[in-house]
Amino acid sequence: MTNPHSIALVLHAHLPFVRHPEYPRFLEERWLFEAISESYLPLLRVFERLDADRIPFKLAMSFSPTLCQMLADESLRARYLEHLDRLIDFGAKEVDRTSGDPEMNRLARFYYDRAVEDRHLYAERYERDILRAFDFYHKKGRIELLTTAATHAFLPFYASCPEAIQAQIEVALSVHRAAFGRNPQGFWLPELGWFPGVDEYLRSYNFAYTIVDTHGLMFADPVPGKGTFAPVKTASGLAVFGRDLAASREVWDAENGYPADPAYRDFHRDVGYELPSKDMEDFLEIDGVRTATGFKYWAITGRGAEKRIYDPDEAMIRMFDHASDFLDSRERRAESAFAITGESGVSLCAYTAELFGHWWFEGPAFIEELFREGATRSSLAFVTPSDALNSSGPLQTTTPELSTWGSNGYAETWLDASNDWTYRHIMRSVSRMIELAERFPDDGGLKERALNQAAREILLAQSSDWAVMLRNNNSPEYARRRIEESVANFTNIYDSLGGNYISTEWLTNLERRHNLFRDVNYRVFRTKR
Repeated sequence: MTNPHSIALVLHAHLPFVRHPEYPRFLEERWLFEAISESYLPLLRVFERLDADRIPFKLAMSFSPTLCQMLADESLRARYLEHLDRLIDFGAKEVDRTSGDPEMNRLARFYYDRAVEDRHLYAERYERDILRAFDFYHKKGRIELLTTAATHAFLPFYASCPEAIQAQIEVALSVHRAAFGRNPQGFWLPELGWFPGVDEYLRSYNFAYTIVDTHGLMFADPVPGKGTFAPVKTASGLAVFGRDLAASREVWDAENGYPADPAYRDFHRDVGYELPSKDMEDFLEIDGVRTATGFKYWAITGRGAEKRIYDPDEAMIRMFDHASDFLDSRERRAESAFAITGESGVSLCAYTAELFGHWWFEGPAFIEELFREGATRSSLAFVTPSDALNSSGPLQTTTPELSTWGSNGYAETWLDASNDWTYRHIMRSVSRMIELAERFPDDGGLKERALNQAAREILLAQSSDWAVMLRNNNSPEYARRRIEESVANFTNIYDSLGGNYISTEWLTNLERRHNLFRDVNYRVFRTKR
């Protein structure tokens, strides 16, 4: 190949909006705290080391609007520091408890030291604003920042409701501009949920590109002549990248992917579920529920119940092997593609950001090694999607097929017997929200506050996360409560506006609890004319 093959690494960072100031502590808020400690801060450490060593790394990251809102929330920032303080206290006790076992004590000291460093980095180095830290690398040309739908709504289900899609996009753009000071070029489709026609919405808001799963592009009409090794464009002019299927399987496959290697740390076995309750006082929830501590002493080992002690040195050796294997695989596929097309191509490797560090403990080190070793290979070059577009020749015009990255590749993850009941309530509320926006086009004061809160409740109800949680039986009671609560809150506002009376006290309390998108304008739900 005369030109190097391009690798576009894209990480999607997203969590549903979970904030409960009405409780002194709340179990599901830990999702955010764990993601910060186990994924976002480790990734920033990787970027800092690469930057210090002048390794020319490039990647793209999308930050969902709900995640941006939580990372900027002062209440959640304070609670994260409280979480770290509890973790540090627990870690000191673990160091003492394991003092008679050198292998476990080594790990306990590592986790304790990392918690102490996390607190320093978060509170002192980054001044509790890690979005600004990521933006620093964007400004240096190392990271390209994308956005996604406001509350990660599964857009194919709203194909018949343009107002809902436009509201999700407009709110997302507003949050992204507030967080990073500019409009993004790329839009991450929630759950990679593509349907023919969504490109027209994205182009109308001046997005340059989006990403679909492999089969969405391979079943396009007409079929792309270069497969997923080059972006295509739709009739509306939106560029579309397809995921590299092999890269997805190598990293993501639960059975055969790299994270399943027996040498790596076992995610599921945590000392928080094993110690006597008296040793867990600082980490038990208020109702006595046990939770993960992050102190995990065991390697994956195998399918049996017997586990061996996690050996970080052995895990790093496997990580180096896997990083080399990943790059070798990209080179082999690039050579095969070149033999067919006569051109160098691009492998777009897209993953959930929380996979790296949270689910796969060695994941951030894997990313770091990809860039370090990749810098020594002249046949490969890491680029952002925008870089790949700028260096592409004329793009083939085609229409991708409806697709997602969910189970079996289509929509069953978000629509089955566990969650189908939600949509009749959500869709009716969306229709009523559009009606309110049309009925009250220019209202102010208390009525405008109520209408803006109605818009927030609709957006919250649309989150695709609740359907996934119901289907996977992961905190299903909480997911059900969130949907029912948002629909009920919206209905109360709708009925109150119809009766021309709304409780100021009730509305103020709701605004304090569901305080995301503070600058939202309910008119985003008006029909565009």
